[in-house]
Amino acid sequence: MKKIVKVGYIGLGRQGFSMLNRGFSEMKDVQIVIVCDLDESKLQKAVDMLVEKGRPAPKITKDYQDVVNDPEIDAVIIASGWNTHMAMAKASVLAGKYTAVEVGCAYDLQECFDLIEAYEKTKAPLMMLENCCYGRDELMVLNMVKQGLFGEIVHCKGGYMHYLPCTELLVAGQFNHYRLQEYIHRNCEQYPTHQLGPISKCLSLNRGNRMMKLTSVASKSRALNEYIKKYRPEEELQNLEFKQGDIVNTVITCANGETILLTLDTTLPRPYYSRDFAVRGTRGCYTEDRYSVFLEEGRHCDWSDMNNREKFYETHDHPLNKEYYSGEQKGGHGGIDWLVYRAFIESVKNETNTPIDAYDTVSWMAIAPLSEMSIQLGGAPVDVPDFTKGKWIRREPPVTGKYSLDVVVSDPDTPIIPE
Repeated sequence: MKKIVKVGYIGLGRQGFSMLNRGFSEMKDVQIVIVCDLDESKLQKAVDMLVEKGRPAPKITKDYQDVVNDPEIDAVIIASGWNTHMAMAKASVLAGKYTAVEVGCAYDLQECFDLIEAYEKTKAPLMMLENCCYGRDELMVLNMVKQGLFGEIVHCKGGYMHYLPCTELLVAGQFNHYRLQEYIHRNCEQYPTHQLGPISKCLSLNRGNRMMKLTSVASKSRALNEYIKKYRPEEELQNLEFKQGDIVNTVITCANGETILLTLDTTLPRPYYSRDFAVRGTRGCYTEDRYSVFLEEGRHCDWSDMNNREKFYETHDHPLNKEYYSGEQKGGHGGIDWLVYRAFIESVKNETNTPIDAYDTVSWMAIAPLSEMSIQLGGAPVDVPDFTKGKWIRREPPVTGKYSLDVVVSDPDTPIIPE
């Protein structure tokens, strides 16, 4: 078991720097050996932050190949823009490094096939840092699903419902921000993984089940142009045309008969953020819209079942969250960032596979090009590739560590915040 994980870190924009500052730099069993970004000022900012925290000054580079080829490091963390993830992840895996990649999707299916081919060649673990897999409700629901409390799961849904025009999409002075470029040039399910990740684990996708077909439809695109007309007079924005539909609905069918509904809703005005998570089974359900668990048990639903998740935290909280919320809490987004980062680091330390593995990562990344294809075909169904090449039927046993998402493990001996 490694005592210190030596990391190469790529991408120091807003999200990348936040991940480093609030996450990996706070871990005493992690050493940031080298950092990479095209912007020298961001490199210096990262070095200054690490030194200020009493950590060794890392090497700096503008070339990500310097990172993946560094013989000193054990793992590579990729926190750059979406359009760079696939090439960097492939290079890192081919270099034999443990590789963590921030959420994002592929541009075409060939990228996905190339990345999984690289993994099959080296077996270097690859993990998407999908923090919502470690959300408190998502883990509680996973715990209940594994106990069979919802009966046989029939349908799941989720979404990314987050009003973005005034934040990520139209950041003042950043007209070339990569998210804005995606909305100009693509019409697809751009951001599926926040709920597809937890749903995949509830449905045992890539482990006894898999996605089979997908169909996507998109509404017209109007909201961003209306927002620009009303609130953003800059000349650079006035003549932009957006391909991205304001609402995209994607339905996925699974080998075991379940359906999944994903919704992208980021440009029309809405009053609150939601992941719209729901798991429906023959004996009960969880629905985020009421933060409620309902177990049928021969009775009808009544108002006492609304907003009752606190009651179920007491009885069915996942062991990981039960421990985390009873002690010190670190990281952003209510702690889920810290938990997914620790899941990756513990895998590197123990030299095991990651709880979100290469097959999960690549199949989730494939949703964007698959949905783009379906939308272009007028909502026609398209096949979801089997990136496991049949191994989903008989996978090797999952890693049964503290952060496992395939089995529920209680492991009080592995500290969430190492001393």
